[in-house]
Order: sequence, then structure tokens, then C-alpha cells
Amino acid sequence: MSRSGVLLGAVAYDPKVVTIWDGFRAWLRGPGGLDFDYVLYSHYERQVEDLVDGRIDVAWNSPLAWVRARRLAAARGVTLTPVTMRDTDCDLRSVIVVRADSPVQSLADLAGRVVATGAVDSPQATLLPLSLLRSAGLTPGKDVAVRRFEIGVGLHGDHIGGEREAARTLFAADPADRADAACMIDSNLLLFGREGALPTGQVRVLAQTAPYDHCTMTAGPSALASEAWSGSDDGPAIARFGDLLLGMDYADAQLRPLLDLEGLKEWRKPRLSGYDQLEHAVDEAGFYDAEGGVTAADYRP
Repeated sequence: MSRSGVLLGAVAYDPKVVTIWDGFRAWLRGPGGLDFDYVLYSHYERQVEDLVDGRIDVAWNSPLAWVRARRLAAARGVTLTPVTMRDTDCDLRSVIVVRADSPVQSLADLAGRVVATGAVDSPQATLLPLSLLRSAGLTPGKDVAVRRFEIGVGLHGDHIGGEREAARTLFAADPADRADAACMIDSNLLLFGREGALPTGQVRVLAQTAPYDHCTMTAGPSALASEAWSGSDDGPAIARFGDLLLGMDYADAQLRPLLDLEGLKEWRKPRLSGYDQLEHAVDEAGFYDAEGGVTAADYRP
């Protein structure tokens, strides 16, 4: 690439994303001394394609975006390099919850009932929980009716509005609008309780997934080919960028509000072992093909 510096892509799932990356940009360019800028995307599919095609150097990827990016890159014979992840991205679980007074005692008891989920592309509130149902012998849409809340489609569940609405259906005033179970990530189960979307003490966890990992910072082929990444007085820029993130101190008065907004206390070195479960769920649902093509018939970001 002819341009210099590091160009990052991030998805604008919330107005706070601008505040976060404006602040990180100032810190990376100032105290960090890195030529850094960012661009925002309205959905992850274009961000992934731009990363693999070399139009951006680094992408702040959702777990589903990582799955697609890995598949696209492998199909095209290019290399991706995970850079960092947040402390809060590790060892998460999705849960299927029911009302505390529900007669449902096991996943098998959901046969013939209604399960509410987030948007079609939410790993945490749709793909992974529905895979959990399949593991219990229940086929979504056949053995179990699925009521999806398509809020923020294309944001891969980062916009939790659909997840929140799914939770609320457990207590819908009209029984015809009520779901028998709802799917969400465990941290949002706590959040919805604090918000009042789920009445405290009136829900219970019916089942939960195995632990999985969430977002990952991913460097693409342009990062490796660009002069900006080939080296400088401070060493390779890809390593410099990662080191700067890993060195962000929560005690730093400039960084702490930004880290809080981004939902972490520290950046960690990346790992890839936490995405196998989602890879399996994507294949079961036919969401992407093996080459990273979008094959979900009802997905339009």
C-alpha cells in the first residue's frame, strides 16, 4: 500500500464508538507516537471484506466477523494476524432462561414451545443458543418456534436491543405475545435484571453454553505488506500497535473513561481456541459457507 500509518476499521453500533476511537486515536498518536487513524462501518460484513481486501489494516471484529474473516482469508490465500482482545472477551456463556414459575425443566421440555432470540446475526443471543437447542435434539423452526427480534441486523449482536426485547417477551402482558424461553449472554442477564427488563428473582437459567470468546482485534494482509508495518525505529508497527494496546493502563486518567466505554480493564494477547463453538454453530445454521460467503437466506445487513 502507498499510504502510511495504521488504519483501523470499527463498526458504529452505538454513538459512543466515536468517543472511544477519537480518544484512542489521540492517545495512540500522542503518547503512543503511532501514525493511527480509523474509519467506521455500518455493518460487519463490509468491514470484513475491506480487511481481507486490504482497504484497512486492522479490524475490531466481533466473534462472527472473525469467523467470516478467517474463512475469506483462507479461501483467498491471505494471512490474518490476531493482535489483542479484551479481558472481558474471554470465557463467556450464553444462556436460555425461563420464568421462575415455568413448567419447563429441561431443554427437551421446550418442544412445541416458543423461544425468543436476538437478531439473526447475534452470536450470543441467536446462533449459539440455537446450537444448544440442536444439541438437545430440537430443530429450531421445526420442534421449537423461534421468535427473532431483528434490531441492529448487521451489528452481530453488538446492539443488544433485540436481545433485550427477547427477554421482555417472557413477561409480555398478552399471553399471545409471551415466549416460553429467551436467549441472551450471561452478562446481559445481569444487566436486564438491573434495568428492570427482567424482574429480579423471577427468572431462572434453563441451560447454558460452554465458554466461548468474543471480539478480537485482527490485522489483515495490508498490515503485513505495507511499509507502515514493515518496521520503524520502534520496530514493526504491527507489534507496536499491539504493544500499545497491551500497555494501556486502567489507572491512566486519560484512558480509563475510554476503557470503561469499551468495556474492559486491560487488553490481552489474543487466542483462537474460543471460537470453535461458534464455527460449529455457523455451519449448523448455514450462515456462512466454508469460503466465507454469506449463505443465510434471511440475512440482509
